Amino acid sequence: MNIEILYEDDDLLIVNKPAGMLVIPDRFDEEQPSLNRLLAEKHGQHMFVVHRLDRGTSGVICFAKNEETHKYMSKLFQEHNVEKYYTGLVSGRVLTKEGTIDSGIMEHPTQRGKMVVNKKGKESLTDYKVLAEWPLYTLVEFRIHTGRTHQIRVHMQSIGHPIACDELYSDGKPFFLSNIKKKYVGSTKNEERPLLSRLALHASKLVFKKADGHEIVAEAELPKDIAACVNQLNKWAKPV
Repeated sequence: MNIEILYEDDDLLIVNKPAGMLVIPDRFDEEQPSLNRLLAEKHGQHMFVVHRLDRGTSGVICFAKNEETHKYMSKLFQEHNVEKYYTGLVSGRVLTKEGTIDSGIMEHPTQRGKMVVNKKGKESLTDYKVLAEWPLYTLVEFRIHTGRTHQIRVHMQSIGHPIACDELYSDGKPFFLSNIKKKYVGSTKNEERPLLSRLALHASKLVFKKADGHEIVAEAELPKDIAACVNQLNKWAKPV
């Protein structure tokens, strides 16, 4: 697989992660393909994982090439000294055009692998800004100030606008053209190919300073599948 390199030097490798790929192997299946293993094989050296993205999320992700850089970058992320931006397509119209969600997040008491908003949870802070909106969907930019598991997904579900196609925090239904095109002519929906069938979330930008003070800005364009949904929404669903 050809992985797009967004930035590289002697210490860092920043790439555009494809949706559907694990960052590290699943602990129950060590042989499963993963991004860090693929990059290590391609570059002929160990890649230190600095942070992670959910399997279904695409976009900017950073790896360290040595222990010293790994330690430095890990501290940056832990102390929230990295600007992290995402773009996502959410269900429904988000009426408040800009806002902040300041709600603690903790593990779900009974469902393994799922998180919930709870005042007893860890502090979690997400800023959001509406980029475009249609009757059934809204394109939103997020900046997260903390790095909790599933943070954006949980926070958006908590305000009634889950990320589109999210199987864990929503109904997981794919994005079909027939959902937005009133006079869609084609086969039955079971045979119609979805425009998007994965989590509609993309890590768009990272901004941070290296140990020598040099600022790194790494950006990844909206991927083709989410961009296709936006294009069709603009064509068939009148913006509001």
